[in-house]
Amino acid sequence: MAHIHLAWEIGGGLGHAGRLKTLARVLLARGHRVSLSLRDLGYTQRVLAELPVPRFQAPVWLHRTEGMPPNHASLAEILLAAGYLEVPGLAGLTAGWRALFDMLRPDLVVADYAPTALLAARTLHIPTASVGIGFYSPPADRALPCLRDWEGVAPQRLVRAEAHLLNVVNAVLEMHGAPELLHAARLLLGDAPLLCTWPEFDHYGRTAAEGEWIGPVTMPLGGAVPAWPPGTGPRVFAYLKHDHPAHGAVLQALVDEGCRVLCYLPEVAGGRPAPLASPAIAYSSQPVAIEAALHGAALCVCHAGDATVVQSLLAGVPVLLLPMHLEQFLLARRVESWGGGINGARVKPDGDWRAAVRSLLDDGRFRAAAAAFAHRRGERTLLERAERVVDLFERQVAAARSGSPPSAATCDRP
Repeated sequence: MAHIHLAWEIGGGLGHAGRLKTLARVLLARGHRVSLSLRDLGYTQRVLAELPVPRFQAPVWLHRTEGMPPNHASLAEILLAAGYLEVPGLAGLTAGWRALFDMLRPDLVVADYAPTALLAARTLHIPTASVGIGFYSPPADRALPCLRDWEGVAPQRLVRAEAHLLNVVNAVLEMHGAPELLHAARLLLGDAPLLCTWPEFDHYGRTAAEGEWIGPVTMPLGGAVPAWPPGTGPRVFAYLKHDHPAHGAVLQALVDEGCRVLCYLPEVAGGRPAPLASPAIAYSSQPVAIEAALHGAALCVCHAGDATVVQSLLAGVPVLLLPMHLEQFLLARRVESWGGGINGARVKPDGDWRAAVRSLLDDGRFRAAAAAFAHRRGERTLLERAERVVDLFERQVAAARSGSPPSAATCDRP
């Protein structure tokens, strides 16, 4: 059996922890040893408390990087602001990861948005793999794509950022006698990149033929049994946050269109007054069991978090997406492109939200697109997809132990 270390370094939300928990359970069931390093040990406690594996604090960048453009135009600029701007800072983070790996002695390091874990493993000649969504799993062996193609970002800006990133990374690799990287994408991908998503959700708009797509492996996180308001109007599940400027206007539009709304708004659950008091809205005091809430729902409203969007569309429920940052906007734009929902970023905060809600409820094309997606992607279960990922981990470990290069990961085509 092998020791597999699962690492999460950059990014927020519980999706990373949910994905690693799914994989850890399959690994443990097969008799492997598992350890985790996490960006946030406290926030993930509710999700990981019963998982019987050691958890460590991931070495992460704690400082604000000054002088960076206000809007990141590529993953290179995101990484430069996350500890990759100067050699001493990155060398320190790498030293932390190296010390962790020296202590744990893993056979394979698996990164979920953990580039410095992959970098440190490279210096120690430990095999690596990466799992996750398309955003931080960019196309391999080419320049990092522009993340803001609608803004007319100067190509020279992208080139400069990636060149600077590679210079810093390769300087750290040289300190340890490790081979340099020719493309920054490989820093995020490791030896075996495993796309745990589908092209319908790919932030870069890649087609089915442009990658090997395993599909999502993030487990539902559970929650309270749905308690709907009384009445006969269409059911709408809403997972909203107070920071979105239109959250109140969207709830008002849902009520005005005759919907019955079950809403989880963390700030209201924490004691903040509800943005709209209505007998047609039930505010949940705790996270809701989303799968149960989506059963029989006509619509889901959320901020385009990957896990919620995937679950909604696998249930055949179209989505009204209210992205709050770049990664969510790119996902919302992708889903809208094939008819699974509406990207609310195109609507002004004080715009006509009723029209958007009405379209999603009355235009059968949205529900038909969601149903077609559910039929297309619902054949394999989450467990079957996770088993496939672990199969590939085991193949990689076996190849490393035999001294032969691992064969290319072959995943099921969509």
